[in-house]
Amino acid sequence: MSRTTGPLHSAAPASGPTAAAPDPVAHTRTLTYTGGVPGRGPVTLGQANMIRCMLRDEPEHINIHDVWPVPPGTDTEAVLTALRALVVRHAALRTTFPPAADAAAREQVVASEGSFTVTVLDHERLPVAGAGHAEALARRARAVPFRLDRDFPLHLTLVTSAGTPVFLAMAASHAATDAGALAVLKEDWLALLALPAGGTLPAPTSLTPLEQAAEEASPAGLRKAEASLRHWERILRTGPQAMFAEPGAEGTEVATPKLGLRSRRAARALEAAAARTGSPPSTVLLSAWCALVAHRTGQEACVLAAPTSNRYQPRLVRAVGTLSQDALLHLDTRVPTFDALLKKAWGAALGAYRHSRFDSLRLWEMIDRVTFARGSRFARDVVFNDVSSLPGTVASLRAEPDADGGDPEGGGPEHELRWDEGQVLPTRMLTFVHATAPVLRLDLWADPALFPRAEAEGFLTGLVRLLEAAAMADVPLASLTEVTGVRPVPRGPQWVRADGCWTSPPLVARTLREALGAPAVHVTADGLTAYIAAGPAAVTAERAHTALMEALPGRPGVLAPRRYVIVQDPPAEADRSSAWLRQRILSEGTGRAPADVT
Repeated sequence: MSRTTGPLHSAAPASGPTAAAPDPVAHTRTLTYTGGVPGRGPVTLGQANMIRCMLRDEPEHINIHDVWPVPPGTDTEAVLTALRALVVRHAALRTTFPPAADAAAREQVVASEGSFTVTVLDHERLPVAGAGHAEALARRARAVPFRLDRDFPLHLTLVTSAGTPVFLAMAASHAATDAGALAVLKEDWLALLALPAGGTLPAPTSLTPLEQAAEEASPAGLRKAEASLRHWERILRTGPQAMFAEPGAEGTEVATPKLGLRSRRAARALEAAAARTGSPPSTVLLSAWCALVAHRTGQEACVLAAPTSNRYQPRLVRAVGTLSQDALLHLDTRVPTFDALLKKAWGAALGAYRHSRFDSLRLWEMIDRVTFARGSRFARDVVFNDVSSLPGTVASLRAEPDADGGDPEGGGPEHELRWDEGQVLPTRMLTFVHATAPVLRLDLWADPALFPRAEAEGFLTGLVRLLEAAAMADVPLASLTEVTGVRPVPRGPQWVRADGCWTSPPLVARTLREALGAPAVHVTADGLTAYIAAGPAAVTAERAHTALMEALPGRPGVLAPRRYVIVQDPPAEADRSSAWLRQRILSEGTGRAPADVT
């Protein structure tokens, strides 16, 4: 039976004069290092992508964070010595990015020596929920921006209790690291702490960022980047413009609470479904997620971004740098059964992963060009970040600490849903899969306007029910409502499917009328033609299309018509297409350049 609990809180202090612990004492340690291998060269594709994001987004939205428990019996000097060795070991931690004329760095510089600081926060008595306290410190540090041309890429706080190190909390620059890189750093740091006196670790064998940049600039690397752009363009021209094109979907950023699922029951079902179908558990889970998302949204395909895709090559598995770029997955769900979908998912996922290295500037130029021609706005609505299959500790990287500060890997509930504080996100559904066995652990952030709490809980419970059904036998996709309890969103008669996308002609007409300041606009019931009463204004198809495209962000239910027809005045029956046809036509056209019309 599902159990839903509230957000995690520290235990309330006991009453009496000794209840409140003294404020912690903070002091800063400056560590110097030497012996690193210097270098200079172009940035990687992943670095360039993240640098642009860091220059555009708020730091708390783009920086990442983690908390590393300190092994018992470790003293402060050992922690600091291991950190110093870690910095010398990994070039990404010694890298800065000189600004270019347009502020977007194109070069990375690796230092051979330098210094960094660690804040030591000593508590006379650590709070009961110590891990939660360290997590809060790490989250808070995310809001501090990194200066790319000079700053060390980690904000480090060593949390101690009566002088004994307990947690290392950190925020990290996304230009230097991603989730996989932080996991590798954590493993290496623990290995350094465990070394005997005078011991050393084997040298890293993964590519450094400079080596990766050189590989990307090679003829083979350039061909891969071009193939990635073609992959994205094919999906952008044919797939749904937004998975959540439906009533209530508005805005480009959403304040979203977090819902966590911890379920041994789901893990058992996932293992059994994988055994029955002969498929990897990660592929089974991805297929189930896509099936349920497409079912809930009433779409014929599931389009999602998978940001952790670029570590499938052996020399990148343990690379310390930012490899994070979206793999764009398009999975056609127009198949009869779950097993048939599962067979397609493997190839679709592999294709997405192979085409996830690209020049982000050229990608967005292509997105703007293709979506202007199509009359849509690409919405990164669904993000599915499965870190469970990556090696090392990455699966536990974003796991929330237990309320009592215990190890989140230990034990696990039969089936639990837990709400926690959220964050503002530029997506409508973000999922992190931390582990698939022995407990399925994932976190979901879903737009509360589309997923009220009961519906969000029902969606995750429906996922578990689908896995349980797939563990027993093949599941007809037509039975998903009955099997999962998740129903397709009701759209009503004012919504139609045009060019593979859901759109609302009345919403298109209203948006176009407001964008142009026109007396009246009518869009045909199929969404393909817009009639515009120009009035005294000089309206052309080109002006109409440009105005509508500029108004599209935050309106996923708006898809531009294929043709604009301009008349002088609206007919008396302005809601009837036949009445508009009787008006004198001033001009008409697609509003796109001839070369853009597909």
